[in-house]
Amino acid sequence: MKIVTIAGARPNFVKIAPLFQEMRRHASITPILIHTGQHYDAVMSDRFFSDLEIQPPHINLGVGSGSHAIQTAEVMRRLEPILISLSPELVLVVGDVNSTLASALTAVKLGIPVAHVEAGLRSFDRTMPEEINRLVTDAISDVLFLSEESALNNLLHEGIDKEKLHLVGNVMIDALQWFKPRWERSSIFWRLGLEVRSPYAVVTLHRPSNVDEPNTLLNILNALQELSRNLPILFPVHPRVKPQLLRLGHVAWMEPGEGKRCFPQGVVCLDPLGYLDCIALMSRARLVLTDSGGIQEETTVLGVPCLTLRENTERPVTVTHGTNRVIGSDPGRIVREALRTLEHPPHPSGPPPLWDGRAAERIVRILLEHRPTGPPQAMVTTNSFTQHS
Repeated sequence: MKIVTIAGARPNFVKIAPLFQEMRRHASITPILIHTGQHYDAVMSDRFFSDLEIQPPHINLGVGSGSHAIQTAEVMRRLEPILISLSPELVLVVGDVNSTLASALTAVKLGIPVAHVEAGLRSFDRTMPEEINRLVTDAISDVLFLSEESALNNLLHEGIDKEKLHLVGNVMIDALQWFKPRWERSSIFWRLGLEVRSPYAVVTLHRPSNVDEPNTLLNILNALQELSRNLPILFPVHPRVKPQLLRLGHVAWMEPGEGKRCFPQGVVCLDPLGYLDCIALMSRARLVLTDSGGIQEETTVLGVPCLTLRENTERPVTVTHGTNRVIGSDPGRIVREALRTLEHPPHPSGPPPLWDGRAAERIVRILLEHRPTGPPQAMVTTNSFTQHS
């Protein structure tokens, strides 16, 4: 069974790592990895492959940056002849980035069945490009693997055939658990001069709604500056945010490296971190502030308080079962909610159902049991929705 797995961005890499490892355990599967090149710099791409022990991709499309339309079109244009040549039985896509949508569209128009990992998540905010990617990818996929029960309700409400749906758990948590011995040994604390019990917060930002409008970003930074009077704030900066911060010019900047033994106060901007360093840093944080969906999930399992700087979340299980609260981006509220959380941290109630490190195993087992034998509509015809144990 030839399965082409396609990834293009940091969250994709985390999700494909356990999937690819599991597929390689089965002699009956020939896994082929294609990197679209949506994230292409050394930290956002190469280092994640190294940290997550992912083999170099068989093919790199080298798409690079661009508008949503250009990026989506370039993936489709470059991917189509490759899929025609490879003629796989299945194309597997993960997450909600432009590469996910473009790859699914290309495959389904060629009559190749598509499996979507992390299907059914909804923010119900169509101003988010990722929401459009989710909706379209789920509508054209043949097998949908769900990480939480809200996804099941969403897809049934949208009229997706329940026979296509499988609640399997969360592959991001597979990666978190599988690589725990490595991220626990990260040298990031020594490189930043952090003592074992040093209090600090971590912030990540990358959503256009937060970082593309200078006034919005400046308001968030002002809130972080005020909060940093209570504890230092570490800010690993996404590459697309760095030019904005440099223009605003009122935050400290430090590149992690040997010999940096004096940890400063305030908001400290760091160059982007690899997967192991990022998880390690979050694992000991007093508080994480983010607009990332994946980090909402990771902090839920780490038991670290998380404040989501958005008006919504497509991962409600991180609120009902985890340590996450959705607070928006109003600067006054950011400060109030952060101080309240530091004083009264939430108590984790245990991981959500099936977030047990075995999601990849369940996914691969289902793919083997329901191997595609014909056009997309014939791929899954024998079982109704199942929660897989």
